[in-house]
Amino acid sequence: MSFSLIGTAVDAIVWILSTIGLPGLFALMVVESFGIPPVPSEVILPFTGFLIAEGTFSWGVALPVALLGSLVGAYAAYAVGRWGRHRITGMGLGALRVEPKHLERMDRYFERRGESTVAIARLLPVVRSYISYPAGTAEMEPVRFGVYTLVGATPFTVAFVYAGYLLGSDWGAVSRSLAYVNYVAIAVLAIAVVYVILLVAGIVESGWPPRRRTRTERTTAVEPSGSTDPSPPPPG
Repeated sequence: MSFSLIGTAVDAIVWILSTIGLPGLFALMVVESFGIPPVPSEVILPFTGFLIAEGTFSWGVALPVALLGSLVGAYAAYAVGRWGRHRITGMGLGALRVEPKHLERMDRYFERRGESTVAIARLLPVVRSYISYPAGTAEMEPVRFGVYTLVGATPFTVAFVYAGYLLGSDWGAVSRSLAYVNYVAIAVLAIAVVYVILLVAGIVESGWPPRRRTRTERTTAVEPSGSTDPSPPPPG
């Protein structure tokens, strides 16, 4: 996502926050956290900070509203992932078909690293909006998911709101300065997608760094077909 391509979205976000106020902030953060359509928090939060500096919002209300919207959107995406878990089984083409064993691998990964994955992903632009879907598909425990979503979302939200508060009317500088960060985030997301495809195809083993899967040939002894006559040989 490039900020040069979302001028219309920026104008819409500014209008919603200026006109609707805190309910608009809540709704925007729900959509941002859900990820569809992509709505940049890097615009929502700095402009919220600008409105706090202007006295339109207060810190004590705007931050909880933003975090609550982020949590609600994350749980909505989590629910979609969990609802679609068994519906995606069998989908795909050839070796890229999703099978139960692939879901089992995802389950094991989230059992070991689910908390840290969710928390870190919520700190990354772009990626933060989509981590809830695999967490739901892996049936990560809902309370733990919510806790670690807040663990990652809180510093991200506070930092961007505070940046807009400090910059005042030049709050858009936050968005402009994050253009390269967004490119990095998109690259991270692309690498993750490629990794998942290779994992589903059985080309690499689960884990990091990825390792090429090795196939071991197993040979089994095959007994000759036909019946064996158990009767003793006739006397000579």
